[in-house]
Amino acid sequence: MSNVKLWGIDLGGTKIECAVLDANLNTIIRKRTATEADKGYSHILSQIKKLVNAVIDETGEKPSAIGFATPGVLEPETQLMKNCNTVCMNGMPMKDDLKKILNIPVKLANDANCFALAETLMGAGKQYPDAEVIFGVIMGTGVGGGLIVNKRIIEGRHGLGGEWGHNILEENGDPCYCGKQGCVEKVISGPGLQGYYTKISGKVLSLKEILQKHREGTDKHATATIERLLENYGRAISVLVNIIDPDLFVIGGGVGNIDLLYTQGYERIKKYVFNNGKLTTPICKPVLGDSAGVFGAALLYKE
Repeated sequence: MSNVKLWGIDLGGTKIECAVLDANLNTIIRKRTATEADKGYSHILSQIKKLVNAVIDETGEKPSAIGFATPGVLEPETQLMKNCNTVCMNGMPMKDDLKKILNIPVKLANDANCFALAETLMGAGKQYPDAEVIFGVIMGTGVGGGLIVNKRIIEGRHGLGGEWGHNILEENGDPCYCGKQGCVEKVISGPGLQGYYTKISGKVLSLKEILQKHREGTDKHATATIERLLENYGRAISVLVNIIDPDLFVIGGGVGNIDLLYTQGYERIKKYVFNNGKLTTPICKPVLGDSAGVFGAALLYKE
C-alpha cells in the first residue's frame, strides 16, 4: 500500500485541475485545463478525459481510482447532480458517466467538503491535532461549508451536510436563487456585500475598496457595509456553534481574508452564542489556498 497514489480532480467553473499525491501526501504532479463549460456537459466530460490521459502520459502511471471535487452534490436517491453553479451538470448522472469514460471507480464530493477535508488532514487542522469536529466555511462569491467528524466528511441524508449558506439570515431580504429571501449567502457573500454598498450609496466599488474606505474612516456607507458584515457573520456563525459546536472553524474564500472577522467578528459571535458570551473555538484562515479543492478530492480515497 505504500506505493498507492491518490488522484484528485477539482472541477471548477473555469478550470479543471488534477493532482496526484504519494502515500505521504506529497504532490507528484499538478496539471490544469480549461473547463469550457459553455460548450456543455459532454464537453466537460471530454476535457476531464483529456486531462487524465495527459497526467497518465507524464507520470507513466494509471490511476486505480479518482476523487472529484464538484460544484454541487449528488442527490443520494437518484444519483443525479444538483445545486451546481455550472448549471449544465444539474440533473446529470455524473458519477456513472465518469466511471464509464475513465473505466475506474470514482468518488464525488462537494467542493466545500473537499476544502474542509483537505484543511483537516493537510492544512490548518494539523495545528489542532485533537480537533475531532471541524467546520470548513467558504465565504466568497457564494457561502458554503463542509463538516468533518473524525476525519470523515458528513454528507447527510440529502447530501446537504454543511450547507449553512441557504438558511435565512435576514427576514424579507434580497431574493436568492434557491427560492428563499435573505439567505446567509445573499447577506455576507462578496457580491451580497458589494450589492448592499451600491444600494445605500449609489456607487459601485469592489469589496477591497469598500474595506479600505472603512479603514480610512472616509465613507459612512463603507463603514455601514462592514458593520453589517460583522454583525451578520456573528449571528450566522453562532448558529453553527449552537447546533454543531465544532472544535475548529477554518474560513476560506475571498471574504474570509478580511482580518476583522477574526477580531471584531469573533466578539460578535460571542454576543449570540448560547453560552453566556463564552467562546473558545479557534477560528483560523486556511493553509492550502486554492490547492484545498484538488487535495481534498484526492483524499476521498485515503484509507
